[in-house]
Amino acid sequence: MESYTIGQAARLLGVSVDTARRWADSERFPTRREGTRRMVDGPDLAAFCVQAAQEGAEGEDEAPYTSARNAFPGIVTAVKLGTVDAQVEIQAGPHRIVSLLTREAVEELGLAVGARATARVKSTSVFVDRP
Repeated sequence: MESYTIGQAARLLGVSVDTARRWADSERFPTRREGTRRMVDGPDLAAFCVQAAQEGAEGEDEAPYTSARNAFPGIVTAVKLGTVDAQVEIQAGPHRIVSLLTREAVEELGLAVGARATARVKSTSVFVDRP
């Protein structure tokens, strides 16, 4: 299971680090300590990303979420595996992206709820890669 620092969580949520800290302090999502660092477990962050997007949550430094060259970095919020195909949902800031790809690709990339992933969009095709 992947874990994220508050700074990484803030980038995935599309908000400032201060906002992510305040949300963690108010127990909007759970954190734990690893030495001096506060960590968020991937599945917990994924669940919060979906909740925040549904609530229309926005950061204090309100700036439009944009992509460079149609790349949407985010966190995997759902994976549905079929016999041959798969459906992967990624929450990239306020954007929910759904991609249909092969089961083999999902397994090779190690995509699971809570994993970081980037959806790359070209025309009607979405390619998913992992850092």
